[in-house]
Parts: sequence; structure tokens; C-alpha cells
Amino acid sequence: MRPLSSLGMAALGSGVIAITYGLARFVFGLFLPSMRDELAISATMAGVIGALPFLSFVFAILAAPWVTRRLGVRRAGVAAAGLAGIGLLTIAQAPSALLLAAGVLICGISTGLSSPVMVQAVFRVVPPELRGRVNATINAGTSLGIALAMPAVLLWAEAWRSAYTGFAVLAALAALSALCYLPRDEQRMSLSRPRLLAMPVSRAQWLGIARLSGLAVCMGCVSAAYWVFAPDAVINAGGLTPSNTAWMWLAVGLGGLTGAGAGDLISRFGPAASHAGSLTVMSASLALLAIDPGNFAFAMTSAALFGAGYMMLTGFYLVRSTQIMTEAPAFAPVLPLLATSVGQVAGSPLAGWLVGSEGHVITFLLFAVLGLAVAGLGSWLLKERATAGLRAPG
Repeated sequence: MRPLSSLGMAALGSGVIAITYGLARFVFGLFLPSMRDELAISATMAGVIGALPFLSFVFAILAAPWVTRRLGVRRAGVAAAGLAGIGLLTIAQAPSALLLAAGVLICGISTGLSSPVMVQAVFRVVPPELRGRVNATINAGTSLGIALAMPAVLLWAEAWRSAYTGFAVLAALAALSALCYLPRDEQRMSLSRPRLLAMPVSRAQWLGIARLSGLAVCMGCVSAAYWVFAPDAVINAGGLTPSNTAWMWLAVGLGGLTGAGAGDLISRFGPAASHAGSLTVMSASLALLAIDPGNFAFAMTSAALFGAGYMMLTGFYLVRSTQIMTEAPAFAPVLPLLATSVGQVAGSPLAGWLVGSEGHVITFLLFAVLGLAVAGLGSWLLKERATAGLRAPG
């Protein structure tokens, strides 16, 4: 096989992320109303199940740098896409809430493995001056997967099992593509030398990653309400139909494509302004949905804003972390992305409890206020410290 070009790496990486993030992790909320009806799942239980892929993601992304080093980029990429296929097929065949939970757990593992693998592949294939742009483009692949859910819902509005079977087939194709095109390692790494970091990391770099991770926890918590309960809100609180939510997820996907510009946004406006602006956009999306969940125009605008804000933020954490730890590409995004998932693990059951006790409108308003508070905190934490993490270790 010919070596991948930068464009080829962006295309392949976006496809893998579209499966492992977009379909295996984030479309769950879109099909949740039908799943709840068929499997008799309560709002609180739905929140717990919705947290499971985020929980398994935490453990998987911690292991991902070691797995990538041990297996190599190609095998690890195949494993990530293959696990997505297994998880999606398990969900498609689930006869009970218990097996549904098992499927989403497996999907979370695939998600946790995929980002560090793709970042390492970019490090291997792409010239340094293009890595930020390619990484942000690959990260925005999540939006492609989310957008793919739209025709699936229109075709199988109530037949979520058929949709997930189709998603599993796409995951198998992604695994085959990874096998054929990801760079092959010359030799497997020895378990006797499990170093993840190629160079010592300075205190300033650790502090930079810690600040990103703290903000990512809060952002993940805020986003969980939308991922899990936005379709449920417009259907059960607003009276819209499942086909309406399909158009919403298309808007989330299309809006999220703007996340490909996260690297350029940081370069132009700096970390503090980029983070605050993106989180304000995401908070506005939650507030807009709360104003009138039965208004389709509001719902579509809210979805597009949420997709743009969320993907800009995840792209921000990924790109900024690799800027801080330039010599550890597989490890750099682990803590911020893990932190995002920790926040989602906490936010999903919290949102479920609030929906059950206070309703969708109050829940979304409270999460929007939290998002604005985190935007202000981020402006303070990232300002005056923009270059601290970029200093070379002493």
C-alpha cells in the first residue's frame, strides 16, 4: 500500500471517528425514546445507561496509549473499529436493558481507543505544520457519524434494531479500511519497556494539561444533558415526532463540522477566547431548547449550535493538548478527553434525575447556566497562561 497523504489520513481518520464516536457513542439519545418504550426503561435508568459508554471510555482511553504502543497503530485502529461493530450489534440484538447496557459499554471502549490511535497515526504520517488542522478535521468526523443517523431514523423511526445493525456493518467496513491503510509498525514494542512519554514533561506542561482537564470535566457534564435527553425533551415535553429528532441530529452533525476549524480558531483568537466562545454557544443551545421544546425551528437552531459548540470544544482540547505535549502525541489528549467523559458520567444520571423530578425545561436551563459559569472560569484559567504549556521541558 502507498503511504497515506495528509488528506488521506484526514479522510480515513474522520471515517473511523465517525463510527466510534458518532454512531457507537453519541446517537444513543436519538433512539432512546423508542428503546424506552420497547424495553420499559425509566428516565433514571436511561440516564444510568447513557452514562455507561462514557464510563467505559474512561478506562479505555487510559489504556489506549499502552495498547497503541503494544499493538501498533494499525492493529489498535482495527481493534477500535471492531469493538464498535461488536457493541453496535449487541445493542441491535438486546432483549433487555441489561444487554443494552453491555452493548453501550463495549461501544464506549471502542471510542476510548480510537482518538489516541488516530493522533498517533497523524504524528506518523502528517508534517508538523499540518497536524493541528488534520487532528481537528479527524475529531470533527464525529459529526459525520451523527449526521448519518438522520436517514437511519427516517427509514427506521421505530425500528432502532435495524438501524444499529446497519451501523455495525459500517463499523466492519471501518475496521477493514484501518487494516488496509493505517501505517504499519516496523516492530512491536516490548512489554518490558512500557514508556508512554518520549521525553520528560515539565511542570508547566502538566499544569497546562491539568487546566484543560478541569475545564473538560465541567464541559462534559454540561453536554451530557443534551446528548442523552434532547430527543426525549422534544418528543415527550414538546410533542414532536421521532422524524423531527432525525432532522435535529442532522443539524448537530452539520453544525459540528465547524469543529474542523478548532486549530485555526486557537491560532487566531487564542485559547481563552476560543474556549469561552465555544462554551457560550453550547450553553445557548441548551437554553434555546428549554424555551420551547415543541418549536421545531428552535429545536433545529439549538441542535446546530450544540453541534458547533461541542465539536469546537472537543477539537480545542485535542489540539491544545498536543500543542502542550508535542513529543507525546498518543498520550497528550488522554487526560482532557478522559476528563470530558468523567463529566459526562456524572452529568448523565444527574440530568436523568432532574428530568424525572423537575422536568426537561428546568433541567436544560440549569445545565445552560452551569455552562456559562464554566465559560467564565475558563476565561480566567486560560488567560495569561496561553503559552505556559508550550515551554520545552527543562
